[in-house]
Parts: sequence; structure tokens; C-alpha cells
Amino acid sequence: MEKSAVQKLAGVLKILVTITFVCNLIVLAMVPGLVHISVHQGLVEWWQYDADDTLHMLLFGGWGQLGKNGGYADVLSAFLLFCGICTAVILWQGRRVLGTILTGAPFRAENGVSLRRAAVCCFLIAAAALARVVFYYGSVAPLLTYNALFVPIFILGGLLCLVMSALFRQAAELKAENDLTI
Repeated sequence: MEKSAVQKLAGVLKILVTITFVCNLIVLAMVPGLVHISVHQGLVEWWQYDADDTLHMLLFGGWGQLGKNGGYADVLSAFLLFCGICTAVILWQGRRVLGTILTGAPFRAENGVSLRRAAVCCFLIAAAALARVVFYYGSVAPLLTYNALFVPIFILGGLLCLVMSALFRQAAELKAENDLTI
């Protein structure tokens, strides 16, 4: 049986989400190194390293500096690591939903669960960004940064995931009810 246009699109999206997930995991390992380089050395001096030193600093140098970087760098590292982990969960849940679409049976209760998990992660990212804006900084200046932008974007993303979760659960119930009808 030939795949429908939706299944073809879901296949392409699953490949793109998988690539994004792998890239997210690679960058997640580099977060402390990038924060250490950007806060303490600056990006201009970073380019003066040779390739082996740069790779070593990105992968291993920053992890040894956690707790020693000072308040700003440690909070930034913790925030970015937390958001990266939540993003990885969101991407994995998206892969699961796309997988059920590829099988031709998208109306399953498990899609509702996956989307609810993604919504929780969106709300956690929004809460972390809000906490960072409200508690870490002592002025109004952070309202003009990317952290303040994270809050409404991820709240809306979480709400969208909750709505989609409810729709998939309702569709799964209707499909189960319809399957029982003669």
C-alpha cells in the first residue's frame, strides 16, 4: 500500500527531528565549555586556539570548570543544560508521535501521553526562564533578553501541546468506540 501525503511528510519530519535531536545531544555536551569560553576568555581569543585545544575545551574543559566559574557562568550553564535536556525530551516525544503517524494509526492514547510530556517540558523551560529573569537579575534589564522571550513562547508551546494531547486522546476514544460498533 502506498503511503499517503501525510505519511510522506511525517517521514521527512521524523528524519529532521532525529537530526535535530542528535545535534541537540552533541551541543548539550558542549554547553559548559561554550559558557566557559564565552564568559572567561571571550570568543575572539577562542579562535586563536588550534583545533585540538578547541575541541578539548568544548568537550571536556567546561565540565571541570562547573562550580568554579563564578555565579553567572554556573547559573547560565545550569539553565542551558536544563533547557537542553527538556528540549531533548520534547524532540523525542515528537519522534514518537511521528512514528505512530508513519504506521498509519495516529489516533492512539500514547500520542496524548507523549504530547502531555512535551507540554510539561515546555512549561518547565518557561518556569526556568522566568525564575532566571525574576530571581537571578536584580533589574528590569533582563526583560529585554532572550530569557524573557522564552517565557511566553514556551508557555504557548506547552498550551498547544496540551490541546493536541486532548485532541489525540479524544480521537483515540472515538476510534475505540467506533471499532466496537458493528
